[in-house]
Amino acid sequence: MIKPSGEKLTESSVQARKDNRERKKRLEECKANSTFPGAKDLIPIREPDKTPTLLEAASKTPEGHPEYLHAELQPEKEYNRELWGLQLNFNEVGNLLRDTCFHRLQARARGHTAGEAAPHSIHWLAKAVNLPGQNQEPRVMSRPMEGKPEAIKELREDLARKYHIHGTKVEQLWRSFDRGQRAKALKAGAAEGVVLKDPRDRSMGNVYKIIPEMNLRDLVEPAEYLLDILKYRATKSLAEQYAEGPNGGPGDSAVILNSMRMYNLRHVDEFKYSFTMFIDDDQYGQSYKASNRARYEETMRGLSAAVDAGVCHPQSTGELILERQLYTLQTLNVLIEDILDVGSTSRDTKARPKKPEEAAQAALSKLSIVPKPEKSLEDLLASAVDQKASLDEYLNLCRTEPVFFAHMVNLWFFSRPELVQDEKGRIMPLVTDKYISIAVYEMLHNAIAGAATWGYICQLLQVLIESPEDPIRRATVLQEMSNVCHMEYGRVQKLFKRHVQTGSGSKHFRRVYGVYDNGVARVTMKGKPELLTRDNPQLHYMLRLCQTETDASKSVAWIKKLDDLHQLHPSEREDMQEREFESFHDIAVIAGFVQSFSTMLPLPSINTKKGRIYVSKSNELAAELDPLKTDINLSDFAIPIDNLLEPGMAAGALNALDKFIVDKTGTKMGFLYQDLINICVSDIQEFFLQPKTTAEFVPLTPFVETPTPELRVQQRRQKDKTRPAHSYIYDIAPPPPPPTQPETQSPPPAFKVKPKTVEVFSTLFSKSEARGSITWVSFEAAMADLKFSVIPKFGSVFTFCPPQDMGVQKSLTLHRPHKARIEGHLLLIFATRLKSVYGWGEECFEVAEGK
Repeated sequence: MIKPSGEKLTESSVQARKDNRERKKRLEECKANSTFPGAKDLIPIREPDKTPTLLEAASKTPEGHPEYLHAELQPEKEYNRELWGLQLNFNEVGNLLRDTCFHRLQARARGHTAGEAAPHSIHWLAKAVNLPGQNQEPRVMSRPMEGKPEAIKELREDLARKYHIHGTKVEQLWRSFDRGQRAKALKAGAAEGVVLKDPRDRSMGNVYKIIPEMNLRDLVEPAEYLLDILKYRATKSLAEQYAEGPNGGPGDSAVILNSMRMYNLRHVDEFKYSFTMFIDDDQYGQSYKASNRARYEETMRGLSAAVDAGVCHPQSTGELILERQLYTLQTLNVLIEDILDVGSTSRDTKARPKKPEEAAQAALSKLSIVPKPEKSLEDLLASAVDQKASLDEYLNLCRTEPVFFAHMVNLWFFSRPELVQDEKGRIMPLVTDKYISIAVYEMLHNAIAGAATWGYICQLLQVLIESPEDPIRRATVLQEMSNVCHMEYGRVQKLFKRHVQTGSGSKHFRRVYGVYDNGVARVTMKGKPELLTRDNPQLHYMLRLCQTETDASKSVAWIKKLDDLHQLHPSEREDMQEREFESFHDIAVIAGFVQSFSTMLPLPSINTKKGRIYVSKSNELAAELDPLKTDINLSDFAIPIDNLLEPGMAAGALNALDKFIVDKTGTKMGFLYQDLINICVSDIQEFFLQPKTTAEFVPLTPFVETPTPELRVQQRRQKDKTRPAHSYIYDIAPPPPPPTQPETQSPPPAFKVKPKTVEVFSTLFSKSEARGSITWVSFEAAMADLKFSVIPKFGSVFTFCPPQDMGVQKSLTLHRPHKARIEGHLLLIFATRLKSVYGWGEECFEVAEGK
């Protein structure tokens, strides 16, 4: 009986595959001709051997016999409490097969999808979308997302990877948690820690209509409730989740349709003449729109079989089903990260509790405030070297401090231009994991490019200092300097705009749908900044600094206005987000450098044809490196982002990225930028040796060499063989451990200072995880105790100058931190800079007698 059924199934499957090939050809022709396909062609022809019906599948098993169902399944389902209070009706064999055999066959096929890794920390449903309050019932208002079906597919794949990598550990942790720990994990990613209390909790508006099962009461206990949901969502296809829920419960379609019937749930948009299909993976969740009512009705008649089967809905219903799947998958992706975070005992968290602010005003009376610009090119070079050192230390902290590295990746990830709404209020996929690897790549590439540019600026200054008074040479180098400074200003301005458009100024920007500049989504400003002059002057000044027409010279006035505002109203500074405040410092540094340079030598305007050797070669290198970001996969280390805090994960991610760059380009990214500087400086020196026959300006034009990509990679591999050992300029790979050698030099004599000063530097240089925090006032007082003077600049930038009797005569430029408190990753930055410039450590400070 079973064998003939199998043979018949095979014959029909072969014919179905032939018909599907013809159907796909017709769809391709319609797509090429921009014509609407026939209704029947929109529905894939089922291949019985791959997707058998319930009767077909059951006919090949003993479960297909009604007498077996009556004798065996009825008691079994009653014992397993799978009947939901209903009695099986054995007179309806078709319904019996649908309600029992399908569930049983599905259970046999359970297994989880292989993948790689996944989650990251973001606020879940209440922050990911804007659902309305009770006053907006019965409609659902949500912030639309571009490519929702594609985003859902990516989220499902993300969850499958997470479950494959972390599923066993998550299950162990969840079972070991008590009620309080489970509640903590559930609330950790929620906006303000608010989640549904129970399936009928209306305090969050319409959320209970969309994802009623994601409520605190049911998720906390028993443990199997969440684990069953997690396993089912991670191992079943979207089509299976659409049709059925965990343990045979209602699927996504049934839940939404029930909410529409019981609670009058409706989508805010009508989606006239549109419908959504829920069939196979290729067309799952795709919506179509007919040109008019007649065409729509004709199409619906053709799709009557799909409508009757429950796989074709009006788009207004289809969007609600997709939103349910989207929100559920987002929640579970984030929840995995929160469970791992709550249960982790190995992460390098380095929590830093705050100390109460200490009074240190008395010591400030000794602080010398000397607002003076640099007097010579040598002073300007020292300032540029200091900025380069600051960027070098930033890169070094990424290589050596997982806490700092993870923090910077988080900032880059959550400031993506894709998160800015377009003209229709849509955002691109919010939490898909592929963007994490891209964020790591972009953040490090940007750091290396900035450090290299300041390195080249230092080289140009050195050339100006050492070159004779040759007007032609000087004019050429000045034009090169002008173009390089403009390029660097453009880099930090884009970074500042990146944070403002996703932060304080999010309502004043829009993303241009489908338009990209060098692989980055284009974002433009809405409205006029000057309209905010009275209501929000700080945002007005910030938006001015984001405008492309505000160049380095014009930015000085707006930086000064913003700095003055902060001096008069310190609370305004605290209203800026920390990431905005830190990127504002970078703008102030390059703008201040250009202003100081212009007071000594006439810096020409930017020139698009002359003096562009570094700019041209840098753009060529960026054009080679930027496209690689979509190919890198760091899921084993950086997904979730906080996984970088686990032992070895940050180093693993950096080594994997380093190897990826070498495989693609033939050498390390750091070497590419190091060679860029060396080549440009060499070209300038060769240019100077050329005979000049005129006193007019001679443009320095780059020599364009365009070897094939294969030859270029081969040449770089050969060059790497000749590099000196231990060359780590602009490197991204973790440094090798230092050799263990006995101390041969005695430590420098300790400074005899006040107890408060010892406390400040003990906090800065402490190696404990709970390092505390210090105020900016306390730090200034400590530097005053060491007889340092300070040169305040605009943009909360300060240069500390050592006393003349100190052995190291180098100044140090630092940014006053957001909210005037040094804590978290800033402690690492300050400590690293002080150690790099002055060689200081915790042992260098002792309390003076009598103090």
